[in-house]
Amino acid sequence: MHTPRWKDDAELFALVRNELFTAVVGDILDLLGRTHQFLPPRIRPLRDDMVVVGRAMPVLEADDDGGEGPGRANELLNRPFGLMLRALDELRSHEVYVCTGASPDYALWGELMSTCAMNRGAAGAVVDGWSRDTRGILALGFPCFSHGRYAQDQRPRGKVMDFRCRIKMGAVEIRPGDVIFGDLDGVVVVPRELEEEVFSRAWEKAHGEKRVFEAIKGGMGAQEAWDKFGIL
Repeated sequence: MHTPRWKDDAELFALVRNELFTAVVGDILDLLGRTHQFLPPRIRPLRDDMVVVGRAMPVLEADDDGGEGPGRANELLNRPFGLMLRALDELRSHEVYVCTGASPDYALWGELMSTCAMNRGAAGAVVDGWSRDTRGILALGFPCFSHGRYAQDQRPRGKVMDFRCRIKMGAVEIRPGDVIFGDLDGVVVVPRELEEEVFSRAWEKAHGEKRVFEAIKGGMGAQEAWDKFGIL
């Protein structure tokens, strides 16, 4: 069994999508001492079969009900949505829009945002808040991970204050370029400097688990399986 190698992000993300799952990636991060890399469990896929994998474009949102001006001291606050429109336009291929900072009072993602992101080649959206326009997003098939469905709009309630910046979601720091991987079981963040080791070892563990499954299915006990394979 030869551990695969990849030449670029497209090959890496195809490998992750087709052969790995978040649980095994999280297990490897645990073994490396990175025990707080899963985003809060309230962040879930809009549909169970959605998978997101790509590089983080972190986005910082803030509550703001002060209107759009003109005349506010901070010129940014005079713009509809703050920097959100610019952030959408600056998404790159294989990137994931990852947003936090807002209160849970309004939606941070919707159908038109999904369409803009798809046009830029983005891989998905992960927001620490609600999403809306659910039928439209599902029809597009765009991977969206959120707290769930809620239609209240962000325009009169919040603005994007910064993007491609460090953010924190739950206990996890997310930096531009870190790998975001989400499936039905959650969303895990893989620091860029660890990605080669993490995904290589995760691939090896995933294939080892298949052998353990067959052994246990054939009648092997849990302790015997652990003693033989070191996997459970």
